[in-house]
Amino acid sequence: MAPVVDPRGRPLRSVLYIPGSKERALEKARDLAADAIIFDLEDAVAAEEKENARAMLAQALAAGGYGSRLKIVRINGFDTRWGRDDAAAFARAAADAILVPKVGTPADLDAVAALVPDLPLWAMMETPAGILNAAAIAAHPRLKGMVMGTNDLAKDLSARVQPGRAELITGLQLCLLAARSRGLAIVDGVFNAFKDEAGLAVECEQGRNMGFDGKTLIHPAQIETANRVFAPSEAEVDLARRQIAAFDAATSAGQGVAVVDGRIVENLHVATAREVLARAEAIAATAQ
Repeated sequence: MAPVVDPRGRPLRSVLYIPGSKERALEKARDLAADAIIFDLEDAVAAEEKENARAMLAQALAAGGYGSRLKIVRINGFDTRWGRDDAAAFARAAADAILVPKVGTPADLDAVAALVPDLPLWAMMETPAGILNAAAIAAHPRLKGMVMGTNDLAKDLSARVQPGRAELITGLQLCLLAARSRGLAIVDGVFNAFKDEAGLAVECEQGRNMGFDGKTLIHPAQIETANRVFAPSEAEVDLARRQIAAFDAATSAGQGVAVVDGRIVENLHVATAREVLARAEAIAATAQ
C-alpha cells in the first residue's frame, strides 16, 4: 500500500504532465525539478497506445527513482473501455494518488473509489457540471486535491479565452472556494504557449495571487518559472519573520496587535506569516 500523502504539506508549485506512453519522457522525469508529476494515460495517449502505456507506466513506477515528487496517475474515464482497467492496475501501484478525469458529480469519484481502496483521489475540474458541483465534489471523503482543466472547460463553454482569462475566472474561483473549504490542494490549469516565458509568468502570477498552490505544466521548460512564482520571495519571507517577531513582542507586552511597516499585524496575519515560512521551509527541504 502506498503511503497516504497530505498534498498541502508539500510544495506543488510545478505539476508536470508526462505521457504514460513515452518511455524517454518517463525516464527524463526522474531528473526534473517539478514538485509533482501527473503521469497521463488519458489525453496524452492515443487510443491504440492505451494498454501499452498502462503497462509501461506501471513498470516505471515500480522501478522508482522519482524522489520526493508527488506521483499522480491520471486514468481514463469510466465511460471509456480503458478506465476501469486503469484503476485496477494502479490501485496499489507505487503512486501517491489517482487523478479522475472529467469529474461531474461525487458519484464519479465513488465509482473509482470502489476499485481504488487505498490511494487518495484527485479530481479534474474541467466540465460545466463539475464546476457547478464543485462544493459537493470537494466534500467527497476520498478527495485530496483538484486540478483545473482549463482547456476542456473553455471548449465546453465555447469560450474564446483571452489574456487575463476573464472568461474562466468564475470557474477558477468556484473551485478554489470549494477546495479551500475542505482543506484540499488545488492547482491551476496549463498555459499552452510553452515557449512564451513572459506569458507563463503573468499567468502564474495570476494563479498565485488567486490562491492556487501551483500550476500544471505541459513542458519541462515551464518548470523554473512556476517554481519561482509560486515560491515565497525573499521579501515575503523577511516580512513574515518580522511580523511574527513584532506580534510576539506585542503580546509579551500585553498588547493584542503590532505594527510592521505602517500596517497592523493581528492573529490572522501571523497565521499567514507562519504559512509563508512553512512553505519556504518545505521548498528548501525538497532541494536537499
